Amino acid sequence: MAERLIRLARAEDADALWTILEPVVREGRTYPVDPTASRADVLAYWFAPGKTVFVAELDGCVAGTYYLKANSTGPADHVANAGYMVHPAARGKGLARAMALDSFARAKAMGFTAMQFNLVVATNHAAVHLWQDVGMQVVGRLPHAFRLPDGEMADALVMYRLL
Repeated sequence: MAERLIRLARAEDADALWTILEPVVREGRTYPVDPTASRADVLAYWFAPGKTVFVAELDGCVAGTYYLKANSTGPADHVANAGYMVHPAARGKGLARAMALDSFARAKAMGFTAMQFNLVVATNHAAVHLWQDVGMQVVGRLPHAFRLPDGEMADALVMYRLL
């Protein structure tokens, strides 16, 4: 079994993170980030103010990443939000599940009482299945909220879980 470590991202992780972020963003099927965005813009999105970024290592190599942040402000700042990406070569090895469970534990330790995903593309069946398997529930459906690369419109799901 591969050795896993999830830790805070560091500045020197930027190149490794780009190998994860770029293929997902360029594919244009799961994240609301312009598929033509520059490296600088994508990294700025991932490391935006208010986000705490983590990396997941498999056998010492950065293979996944997630960010954790408050989903909203003021009276709704007790609900967390997170985004996850796994390097294409590391998919199917349980890394996304490990990062999800890690993010739930860290969010709870930070004082959050729930996790909300605002835009899970309904055609991303693997993600929808995984999120439901770790306790997220679909609480809303946004018809035609995401434009796929071929121009087809996909629904987006809002998912929620108490921590």
